[in-house]
Amino acid sequence: MSTTTISGPGLNNDTPIDPHNVTISGIVLDALYAPSNPPESLANFERDINDPGSFPYTRGLYPQGYRSRLWTMRQFAGFGSADDTNQRFKYLLKAANTKSKANTGLSTAFDLPTLMGRDSDDVLSTGEVGKCGVAIDTIEDMHRLYADIPIDQVTVSQTINGPACVIWAMYLAMAKQRDIGWDTLGGTLQNDILKEFHAQNEFIYPPEASVKLVVDTIEFQSQHLPKWNSVSISGYHIREAGSSAPQELAFTLRDGMEYVEACLLRGLDIDEFAPRLSFFFNAHNEFFEEICKLRAARRIWSRMMRDRYGAKNERSWYMKTHVQTAGCSLTEQQPLNNIVRVAYQAMAGVLGGCQSLHTDSMDETLGLPTEQAVTVALRTQQILAHETGVTRTVDPLGGSWFIEELTDKIEAEALQYIEEIDNMGRGPWKPEHATTSTLDDGGCVGGIHKGYFRRQIAEASYRFSEECEAGDRIIVGVNEYVDESEDRPIDILTIPDSVETTQVERLKAFKDKRDQSEVQAALTRIREDARDNKNVMPALVDGALANCTLGEMVQAMADIYGRYTGGPEW
Repeated sequence: MSTTTISGPGLNNDTPIDPHNVTISGIVLDALYAPSNPPESLANFERDINDPGSFPYTRGLYPQGYRSRLWTMRQFAGFGSADDTNQRFKYLLKAANTKSKANTGLSTAFDLPTLMGRDSDDVLSTGEVGKCGVAIDTIEDMHRLYADIPIDQVTVSQTINGPACVIWAMYLAMAKQRDIGWDTLGGTLQNDILKEFHAQNEFIYPPEASVKLVVDTIEFQSQHLPKWNSVSISGYHIREAGSSAPQELAFTLRDGMEYVEACLLRGLDIDEFAPRLSFFFNAHNEFFEEICKLRAARRIWSRMMRDRYGAKNERSWYMKTHVQTAGCSLTEQQPLNNIVRVAYQAMAGVLGGCQSLHTDSMDETLGLPTEQAVTVALRTQQILAHETGVTRTVDPLGGSWFIEELTDKIEAEALQYIEEIDNMGRGPWKPEHATTSTLDDGGCVGGIHKGYFRRQIAEASYRFSEECEAGDRIIVGVNEYVDESEDRPIDILTIPDSVETTQVERLKAFKDKRDQSEVQAALTRIREDARDNKNVMPALVDGALANCTLGEMVQAMADIYGRYTGGPEW
């Protein structure tokens, strides 16, 4: 048995620790939790835990939990052409076969060129069109993507960040052409650009301009789309990059606080926009840690919104979250084992009180999911909902000495990270900052330029990798219980090169038939609104209606904001 040293806020720095007694995030656990030493939160039940549906929502947002409404079972799809993905959407909706359309949802994955704001005919898009998501270049593509899908009845999530405002503008323009009122549309735009700088790297503009565009979408949503979540503040990708659970929690919530502060600097009323902010967390293998992470997240967010920012509307205090099982935990070796991993991770998300859930497919480390694999992933959620009994009572683990202690520990460590980030800028938000500060004074943007987030994540990732290499963390089928004779291939979905050829041909035909003067006028307006620091959403919607392409509208803003390649610490 080897030992390691654990370091970070809230931990015993450089103290040798037996890895078998700590979580994968480095939190030291006792062998037994008993009433002789109850956690402080149990002693202050009403202040720190309270009943489900009561502040600070540690036990969940709603008094009846899943007894009154199940979580939304959301499945991720996107590959090839818009037509290919549309067919997968229809397959998923049929497989859901639910009596309540309120519990169905579609999540859209876009290909790499789309994520980077490039059209399919861009030289940098060559070889990537439709490979890891769906290619969307035009409003016509958007029509094909959601053809025959009742978007006023089914919620739609769009996993897009750098060009999120442009993709959303195309979606809204498509709805307008279908004569579907924006006030009927429900869904979520991921639109969390800060985590791109921390972890995923799919950014386009500098951090300051990027946050400005997020505020544009938040403001536009609050005025026109009462059922839409304008941003899904995402810890998922931070965790996938190798962070610990407390880091994922802290960096995600602090990113959300940065958006709140940017909106307040814009002059927006917090109770007008905050109820539609949403979150997106990872559910990893450490079962109880993941449950407690979500409980701590609700408690921290509600207190920040009420006490730090002065929100009066109770719904502004809610931390509503989507959860996705951990793609980074899935293994290429013995892929059928991934079904079991996903099931436990999904249960952790549910016991933690998520509002919607996506279960990964067993084959995602090998390629895009097959229909069989996504069906198994969906059935996993349905079995969890209808056969296990976990929905019969609200917060069934609440009051456990272990659960409450671990929730307290994760919260304390996360708050220390948040304090570090605050102190990189103007310190904790105060009301007078709304008139005396700028976004440049903020902690997250400053931390990005200093490389803070990347260093913290890299250190956590390195420690976990070292433990796996040493055999202190067992990964079944990888460093233990290895089957040397394993030779059971599973079907893999591949995208033919013809998808790119067809998409480029369609794009050329689209460009040839449009009115070029309308296109140029729309692009000029986008540049002017960006230069004048106006909300660009109205110009982008009109640009989509004028048949501007994704790449053209993204470049129009880049003409003003520039493109970001990383700071000196990168």
